[in-house]
Amino acid sequence: MDLSELAFGGGGLDRAAHRRAEADALLSSGTARALPIWRGRPLMAGVSGPGGDLHLELLATDHPLITGHDPAWIFLGQQDGTPLFAADISAMPAYSHAADGGPGDPGMDMPAPPLGDLPEDARFPDLRAALAGLTPFESELAATARGILEWHRSHGYCAACGEKSNMDQAGWRRSCPSCGRFHFPRTDPVVIMLVTHGNSVLLGRSPGWPGGMYSLLAGFMEPGETVSAAVAREVQEETGVIVGPSRILATQPWPFPASLMIGCWAEATHTEMTLDPAEIEDAHWVSREALVDIFAGTHPTIRRPRRGAIAQVLMKNWLAGTL
Repeated sequence: MDLSELAFGGGGLDRAAHRRAEADALLSSGTARALPIWRGRPLMAGVSGPGGDLHLELLATDHPLITGHDPAWIFLGQQDGTPLFAADISAMPAYSHAADGGPGDPGMDMPAPPLGDLPEDARFPDLRAALAGLTPFESELAATARGILEWHRSHGYCAACGEKSNMDQAGWRRSCPSCGRFHFPRTDPVVIMLVTHGNSVLLGRSPGWPGGMYSLLAGFMEPGETVSAAVAREVQEETGVIVGPSRILATQPWPFPASLMIGCWAEATHTEMTLDPAEIEDAHWVSREALVDIFAGTHPTIRRPRRGAIAQVLMKNWLAGTL
């Protein structure tokens, strides 16, 4: 199975957990590098798209883009001995070049202010839109930074007593000064299913998705549930389709906000569907030939899947016969 296009995992990041206790010293060592994160968006530069040179912009920890915005620091790990941090600068107001005539549009790339030695095209893009252009190492670094900062943003208070908690362990734990409880980053397991029936694959879309966007069915696992049981339950709840035994093909961290996608394959016992409109807006059995058109961008109603996402990787391998 070819997983070379799977984003966010397998980049070889050395998380160096044993160095988290010395993060303050590493931060002031003069050798550390930092990835600025603005409201969940990592700083990047370069040309996006196929053949481009899109890359993360790692800065010195005393760079004015960072120090001017009261950053929160997360120790991400190290590369060849160099300490790597995420610097949360979400307090920075949205910036726009004067020619844009207004503040940055949250739905578009937010340009970085012209500070220090930043490239002219330095910007904060949506990570999902940019993920296909990054190296495996960079995508893992960006996913780790975004995921941990999102957890801090949404878990600022102690779940036991309700008091405001504090970040410690270089960002990998929160501690409550009132009751002494510790809280650790969470990951939500999600099953995503390549459901096939002979020469067809089942694709669906949720309410509110962009026009023409379809993907594999997916859903959160429930307490006490196995992966196989979650696959069967989710497919039946959303479409009424019954599947046979499933097997796990691949996994992918998905920091939007904190999921672990568990890619599975199951064969349906029938093709008749009864959709639950509360769960899914539409679903289709798509033939292998039609899926070829979708990947080529020539299908009349269904758009090409997002490159780098596990759904795209599973469908592509099914087409190639490499599962």
